[in-house]
Amino acid sequence: MSSATGAAAKGSSARRTKDPSVRRSLALFRAFLREQQDPEHCYTLLARDAADQVEAYGPLKGRTVLDIGGGGGYFTEEFRRRGAHSYLFEPDAGEIGKQPPKGTVLADGYLLPLADGVADVAFSSNVLEHVDDPGTFLSEMVRVTRPGGLIYVSFTNWYSPWGGHEWAPWHYLGAERARRRYERRAARPAKHTLGENLYAIHIGTTLRQVRARDDVEIVSARSRYWPFLAGAVTRVPGLREFATWNLLLILRRCP
Repeated sequence: MSSATGAAAKGSSARRTKDPSVRRSLALFRAFLREQQDPEHCYTLLARDAADQVEAYGPLKGRTVLDIGGGGGYFTEEFRRRGAHSYLFEPDAGEIGKQPPKGTVLADGYLLPLADGVADVAFSSNVLEHVDDPGTFLSEMVRVTRPGGLIYVSFTNWYSPWGGHEWAPWHYLGAERARRRYERRAARPAKHTLGENLYAIHIGTTLRQVRARDDVEIVSARSRYWPFLAGAVTRVPGLREFATWNLLLILRRCP
């Protein structure tokens, strides 16, 4: 490795914030609070953080990464910046935006137009709570991942403080009441409706379903954003449904 290449690699590593850490969590939380006003900053930061998490399991350069349900393509673009062959698959044309990444495919995550085992990494960020059949969605991610490849899945569980999305935390008092409250105060329709494009998904149920599979092994199950004890909190039934905030699963496809 040349000195210039070594310096660049060292610089890239130095820019990464330790995960988990209070500093990282605060940076992400501040970005989330301004997501409506500055989505570019919010999702660029989140994409960089997610790519760091994937890259902790091996270099992305030259790998095939599928960004499933990635909306505006921030994750796809970040993976490409790191040398991956990354492709966005998004079912909602309205979420893609005016300038989607080249090669974007309008496709449902339940039935991807791909052969078996084509991906080194199947990636899904904050999508699982928006599908009414998480098991089928996960099965499709596993199908398109090669043996030994990684499946990255994160989702906001229902009892998280953010489980109601834009009408959180009032979802604790009932979804319909929370949605009506949001619409009165915001003077605009809520983006999400429980049972239509947002579903009450739970950590314990999801972990049991994944552990029952014989085609994947769990590499990591932890809170995506929590600054400490990120793995421990997901092992405590009951508490994990509130304290995890957002579950991150890293799975490996079995041979």
